[in-house]
Amino acid sequence: MIGRISGQLAEKNPPEVLVDCNGVGYEVLVPMSTFYNLPGLGEKVSLLTHFVVREDAQILYGFGSATERAAFRQLIKISGVGPRTALSVLSGMSVEELAQAVTHQEAGRIIKVPGIGKKTAERLLLELKGKLGADIGVQVSVSSDSQSDILQALVALGYSDRDAALALKALPKDIGVSDGIKLALKALAK
Repeated sequence: MIGRISGQLAEKNPPEVLVDCNGVGYEVLVPMSTFYNLPGLGEKVSLLTHFVVREDAQILYGFGSATERAAFRQLIKISGVGPRTALSVLSGMSVEELAQAVTHQEAGRIIKVPGIGKKTAERLLLELKGKLGADIGVQVSVSSDSQSDILQALVALGYSDRDAALALKALPKDIGVSDGIKLALKALAK
């Protein structure tokens, strides 16, 4: 098993990078979160990896952090979720966002990831419950039920997770759901 790869970054073509290790170029598929944090071409790079051997291919998947790799490994254990789908999930949302969606059982957030339908999202929520978060070193913020409901409502209305979370932070902690949604919508309308 190849656990880590270090070398010079030779090419960047999302989602694939080419890492030159002493004259040997390794093609590594990375989630977009890792891709955006890569150094410039020609600079030294080090990635944690997961090596997949199939009948027709040998593929290296690279990650910028141990939590990303651990989440990837949890995802590919799920029936019907292969490495490509797991990479898509990690490209569409951060590990923290995924852990939060699993904790709050928010299928709507996972469905927004390209290639993930309702059934797959529900299976992910079911299979990952209790497996993401503290197990892989992710801090999941525990909020009140009303805050969770407000966040879900804003996401359902089409706001991004980031915008909804920012609007939620500006609200008082003990606000009711309906008042919280109204205030958050006013804040987001500005």
